[in-house]
Amino acid sequence: SSLYAIKLAVDELLAGRADAMITGGVSRPESLYTQMGFSQLRALSASGRCAPFDASADGLVVGEGAGMFLLKRLEDAQRDRDRIHGLITGIGLSNDVGGSLLAPNSVGQLRAMRAAYRSAGWSPDQVDYVECHATGTPTGDPVEVASLKALWGERGWTPRQCALGSVKSNVGHLLTAAGAAGLMKVLLGMRNATLPPVANFVKASPQLKIEESPFRIQTECAPWNRRDGAPRRAAVSAFGFGGI
Repeated sequence: SSLYAIKLAVDELLAGRADAMITGGVSRPESLYTQMGFSQLRALSASGRCAPFDASADGLVVGEGAGMFLLKRLEDAQRDRDRIHGLITGIGLSNDVGGSLLAPNSVGQLRAMRAAYRSAGWSPDQVDYVECHATGTPTGDPVEVASLKALWGERGWTPRQCALGSVKSNVGHLLTAAGAAGLMKVLLGMRNATLPPVANFVKASPQLKIEESPFRIQTECAPWNRRDGAPRRAAVSAFGFGGI
């Protein structure tokens, strides 16, 4: 929901209907509702520990919080001498009608990601870090990694060149604010020139086949260096019940 809100705010700015937009997401769910609902879906972590990408992952942990952003057109922010934390270069929205609640459809994920890259004018291998949706469910995380592999293709990359992470390992799944939490994590990483680590990761799930890909799980803080003077680039994903 929060990434959809950001997209709608960007549209208002680009259309000239507003000069500044406050957007993002807030999530303060009724805990009884979420615990019962996700238990019935068999998505809730029995261990109470969210471990995205890990072989021991057994489900999600519900979190709560908010993330809000002030958006302006770049030229206006530069003119006003605002502190610019990051630049949104492309957004893609989609759905996954053929997917299930816990294992979204790769077709829908790829449709959204490809639209975002077309909008940005980027190729996937220009991205240093992907803040994944990864909730720690043993079925959902492999689908997302498979989608990323399909996006990058079979050549044009080197193993382990792009880092993966998920803020849900730190704060839980913020549901309607999950995308905002991921975006905030990326912006803080850029500000501190640091690739942020994923928590609770010990050993990659064999379903990911991560060794056969351009990806690595970011398990510790590391310098986020610029590549040949290029800006730091990251992608943020958020998947909901049908929306991507």
